[in-house]
Amino acid sequence: MIKKIFITGTDTGIGKTTVSSILLKKANELGYKTAGYKPISSGIKKRKIISSTTKRNKYKFINRDTIILKENSSVLLDYKEVNPISFSGNTPPHILSLIQKKVIRKKVLSLGLQHISQKSNWILIEGAGGWYTPLSEKYTFSDWVKEEKLEIIFVVGIKLGCINHAILTEKAILSENLTCLGWIANNIVPKNKYTSYYIQTLLSYIKSPLLGTIPYLKNKHKIDIKKIKILVPE
Repeated sequence: MIKKIFITGTDTGIGKTTVSSILLKKANELGYKTAGYKPISSGIKKRKIISSTTKRNKYKFINRDTIILKENSSVLLDYKEVNPISFSGNTPPHILSLIQKKVIRKKVLSLGLQHISQKSNWILIEGAGGWYTPLSEKYTFSDWVKEEKLEIIFVVGIKLGCINHAILTEKAILSENLTCLGWIANNIVPKNKYTSYYIQTLLSYIKSPLLGTIPYLKNKHKIDIKKIKILVPE
């Protein structure tokens, strides 16, 4: 049976990609054929790539989060397989879709997922922004998740305001009669005197299990996953 997990968060910039990379590494250790899938990305940037054959400089527009998911997948995936829809600029996808005249079709997201499912038995699908991020004026990312009947993990960026955002996020997910596998506390700022109170309050209010806590990471490119304890859904 293929495991398909959708990663959402309480906000944008709360470390969904970092958490996803850690989960992929942990699942790799368990022997799964893992794949990271980021159906929609924004903030693509022009990067210089030296061709191995011609030794000439080539330029590609790539998304950093997509590269991280690709590199941490155990199965070999092309860039476009990981990220079929991409935009330049940093703002919600439906706005970029309007400005850049590039329609986001849910069918494209589903076809990409079906394709990856032929290669992998443990797929991590990273969303954009929060749970109700719009993909158009008519539907949100959560509508597609519901259609695909995906299981969900939500990431909570531990900071001022996270309690309200986390409670609302879980209530929204459960109101759709979807399976919430749990939540992950991600310390996106250095620990302070309130951090433990935030997490304790969340444990009191959130019904879904806490799968793990990510410490504050000064260098996200050098993560010792052996020191990070996270329950990997199987």
